[in-house]
Amino acid sequence: MEAGKMQSINKKKPSITWFVLTQTKGFRLKLFYGFVILLSLLGFKASAEDIYIAKNGSDNNLGTKEKPLATLHFAIRKARELRCLNKSSIKGGIRIIIGKGIYQLHEPVVLRPEDSGKKDSPTEIIATEKVVLSGGVKINGWRKLAGTVPGLPKIAKGKVWVADVPNFDGNGLLFRQLWVNGSKAVRAKNYDGDAMGRILSWDTKNQTCKIPLQKDINLDNVKGMEMLIHQWWAVANLRVKSVKIIGNAAELSFMQPESRIQSEHPWPAPWISKKTGNSAFYLTNAIQFLNKPGEWFEDFKNQKLYYWPKASDNMLNAEVIAPVLENLLTIEGTIDNPVAYVNFKGISFEHSTWLRPSKQGHVPHQAGMYMLDAYKLEKAGTPDKPTLENQAWVGRPASAVEVTYANNTSFNSCHFEHLASTGLDYKIGTSDNEIRGNLFKDIGGSAILIGTFSNEATEVHLPYNPSDNREISTNDNIENNLITDVTNEDWGAVGIGAGYVRGIKILHNEISDVSYSGISMGWGWTKTQNAMKNNTISSNKIHHYGKHMYDVAGIYTLSAQPESFITENVIDSIYKAPFAHLPEHWFYLYTDEGSSYFTVKNNWTPAEKYLQNANGPDNLWESNGPKVPEDIKRKAGLEKPFQYLLREKAQYSNNSINLAEDKSAVFELIFKEDNLPSYNALKTFAKENNLASSSIYTWNNRLVIYTSSLKVESLQQTLKRLNATEIKLYVYLFYDFKREKNCGEKPVAEWDNIVLSVNLVKDEKMQKEYLDYHKTQFEKWPEISKGFCNAEFQRLAIFKNERQLMLIISIPKGKKLDDLNPKTTLNNPKVNEWNAIMKKYQEGIQGTKPDEVWVFFKPIE
Repeated sequence: MEAGKMQSINKKKPSITWFVLTQTKGFRLKLFYGFVILLSLLGFKASAEDIYIAKNGSDNNLGTKEKPLATLHFAIRKARELRCLNKSSIKGGIRIIIGKGIYQLHEPVVLRPEDSGKKDSPTEIIATEKVVLSGGVKINGWRKLAGTVPGLPKIAKGKVWVADVPNFDGNGLLFRQLWVNGSKAVRAKNYDGDAMGRILSWDTKNQTCKIPLQKDINLDNVKGMEMLIHQWWAVANLRVKSVKIIGNAAELSFMQPESRIQSEHPWPAPWISKKTGNSAFYLTNAIQFLNKPGEWFEDFKNQKLYYWPKASDNMLNAEVIAPVLENLLTIEGTIDNPVAYVNFKGISFEHSTWLRPSKQGHVPHQAGMYMLDAYKLEKAGTPDKPTLENQAWVGRPASAVEVTYANNTSFNSCHFEHLASTGLDYKIGTSDNEIRGNLFKDIGGSAILIGTFSNEATEVHLPYNPSDNREISTNDNIENNLITDVTNEDWGAVGIGAGYVRGIKILHNEISDVSYSGISMGWGWTKTQNAMKNNTISSNKIHHYGKHMYDVAGIYTLSAQPESFITENVIDSIYKAPFAHLPEHWFYLYTDEGSSYFTVKNNWTPAEKYLQNANGPDNLWESNGPKVPEDIKRKAGLEKPFQYLLREKAQYSNNSINLAEDKSAVFELIFKEDNLPSYNALKTFAKENNLASSSIYTWNNRLVIYTSSLKVESLQQTLKRLNATEIKLYVYLFYDFKREKNCGEKPVAEWDNIVLSVNLVKDEKMQKEYLDYHKTQFEKWPEISKGFCNAEFQRLAIFKNERQLMLIISIPKGKKLDDLNPKTTLNNPKVNEWNAIMKKYQEGIQGTKPDEVWVFFKPIE
């Protein structure tokens, strides 16, 4: 498929851009929801059946406009009965029209195969104005705390308010989130704001962790306390079992099963490094930590909630909501009888919970998938992957809206906000569904998950390719959604996460303010062909990502995906994550293990900082980076009819933004005699690895790649495929003549590079003399620069690795060094003097003839 054609995939232009005419936020919301219902009503035939719901309705009513129902549960039941009786009134479909208001759910709304519509008779669930389906409960009866509570810090006394926690289901209400006046409050923790501590050590044998003690915080008799630990590309939530004070440290032990899994799994493990710092952590869920405005603590045993209000909070009329339900809506089809033709328009889904971390801990593997079991193999290797050393079985986090075995369903112009875990999850057996024009904001986990990752019985590295293709999520469309301030609790979750998907189209979304990667597509870490193919990620705008976790990219892929495209995306502004395990290990594009058969083309990024790690065959990289046409850059992200969503974009973090520093580097590969890769093999390698074939040079049994330092990490992985006996990297640039700096002239637009190599003599004293000459050449030997200027040299750079040098001479494209080089000495005898001095420090590299010193590497083109 051509890149230009991909922009028009599945576009449906609305008839009017009404939102640009609005003046106030309140009016815009009313107009938005009113117009959703107006368009819906105009779009249906007169034979459609209408069922109405209103806040003042009753489930004993008929569901007419004059006598509306009270709940969506009963409206769906009524619609189901109409389908069952095959009433003539539903020939044009069924519309469930919900009036303005917040509808508290006491159980999830469930849609089953019997609730399916048909292509010419769909079921539409539509909001007239602002409609919220809430899985939360309001907490009222706030009063200022009188007296004291054991453990409450002195600083909090007289400032904390308390309320009784409602008994929602007879077992007490446990929750991990709290929203006050629409903003998420902070579960009391031992470090303020974004600050974290650093662990002192991790004992895998005894499954314990040592942390430094803090002043004024007493960890004695703390029950229910949790630890969040930052490790590589994921965080873990560990329930603390006991605390042992040892000098200035506290030794923590943890509850099972997370204690064993956390200590046994090798990836991602706690990070221990003197250079970049050990894994960061914070403690939470203890009244001892309630020491700042905006923090809360739930005393679950006594069913009390404590909150220190912010200056803007008036607790006598504050709206305080705790989440209760994990699922707000489930669409539950079967493989033989899927749910079909059900559409949601303009609905807000809010206030979901997720309690597994409080009950079993949460130790994620990647993209928020938590480990049920994981360990390191005694002997590395599996039939599909000889180097594999770890095994893991994972579960999938709960989602506010969950869809299984469904086709031709849609969510249009909906809001997913204030949610504990995943927002919307199309889990398995989905096809031809549409997620379009929605807002995903303030979500603890991923905004959208789609497709199988691994079922709980299957090890995560095994390729998934079911015998029944109906299991595979196929031809689903995710388009023009705004995703902002998501992954704000599980930092290792993603904006959009696609597992084993086929024919998916992820188009024109804008993703910002995420803790890890923007879009992650693929699973399995394998080159083996599997269920995935024909996938497209195009024209998305991803920025302000990587807020907390590295080993990260704007777009990240795994495993073989034939006929798949990553094109015309814009990726920019990755945060400087304050606790990253490797501060430079971040990327704009990242094709990880097994990624194969991708076309990666015309993606705009500020620099070519990409990683290709253990990729498979037949990837094509072409025309990516800052030179991508402005027109492509301008068209990425939300299309004009959906840009009204941008007013909902979250404020960005105060974290500074990474700027990629692009320097030059040289790789040299040494092969056995007559074992140099063929010309065709090198051309293919260049296409697959984001290289211009003109950057590859050869001499005898040696191959040189002159490249950007931004590609070094990627090439260190992929060059192993060429089976060289030795790979040398030259990054020590000790001499750098530049035309603009040394001649006062702008360089030409295009140039050719000449690559030469030589050894310094073995005498270390003489090597130092040689380097000292070059350190002072510009000042003490200005004639040399004058000669280079006369010869039209654009740049002359010398790299060193041990005693071998790589010299790169850049000259105007189309000219010859033999014609230009004599100009360096023309009327300039000092250059001859310099050359004569330099000769005594130089000798030929291995393989040169007795009278040969400098050798020329020839370009493969």
